[in-house]
Amino acid sequence: MERTLSSGIQFKQRAAQPTSLMLRVAANVSLWQRRIASRHQLARLDSRLLADAGISESQRYEELSKPFWR
Repeated sequence: MERTLSSGIQFKQRAAQPTSLMLRVAANVSLWQRRIASRHQLARLDSRLLADAGISESQRYEELSKPFWR
């Protein structure tokens, strides 16, 4: 009987793994999309708006040169 219970528990855990993997992938894709969008907005700011936000040109260049996954 113990063997049946433990194997049933393992089966449930394995069944949940693809769902959690899919959620992690979806969360990463969402994060990457937000980064891309915010960097596009940052690229469109003029020097006056950058100064208002307290961002230097070198900081902007550094952020814009990053790949979307970082």
